[in-house]
Amino acid sequence: MEDSYNKTKNIRKAKASDYKQVAPLVVQAMNDLTYKFTQNDDPSQALLLFEHFFQKENNQYSYENTLVYEEDNQIVGSITAYDGALLESLRKPFFQYLKDRYQLTDLSVEDETQPGEFYIDTVGVSVYFQRRGIGSKLIDSVVARAREMGHQRVGLLVDTDNPKAKKLYNRLGFETKSIKFFMGGYYDHMQMEINDN
Repeated sequence: MEDSYNKTKNIRKAKASDYKQVAPLVVQAMNDLTYKFTQNDDPSQALLLFEHFFQKENNQYSYENTLVYEEDNQIVGSITAYDGALLESLRKPFFQYLKDRYQLTDLSVEDETQPGEFYIDTVGVSVYFQRRGIGSKLIDSVVARAREMGHQRVGLLVDTDNPKAKKLYNRLGFETKSIKFFMGGYYDHMQMEINDN
């Protein structure tokens, strides 16, 4: 039986083997934050980091938490989202790896989500496929998935310097609840309340 959140045949659950196509979308979505994790501005290092974690289970960037948008057997969009109550346990292997691999011992990262929301961590669409509504379809699918799992709200962070993205999220039904300081920048913490219908 097909999952009810899959409202288009183009969207499916990610598989570990998708890592080569999804990691660039995650790095694109996270932008400069990825370089804070690897402590250098070499994009190949960021790709290796997210390829590694995408293939593994039980972490915030795992394929388990990801939906992909596929067109002509090519993944052109991805969205990663999870239960905010699980943030600490999902983060733990990621931060341990940063400590072991990059000797990143002084990284202080604020909580980007909390219990009570299904959190959208990253949304990425290939630059060649933007402005086609793919991001909106992925978000709609995550909202449907959250509803299916019994969540009452979906949340995300958007850079306060990105009014275009904020406008899109407003149009989709998200509202700013607060401003959060996260990894050196300010973000609108936006949420959408999920109805049971």
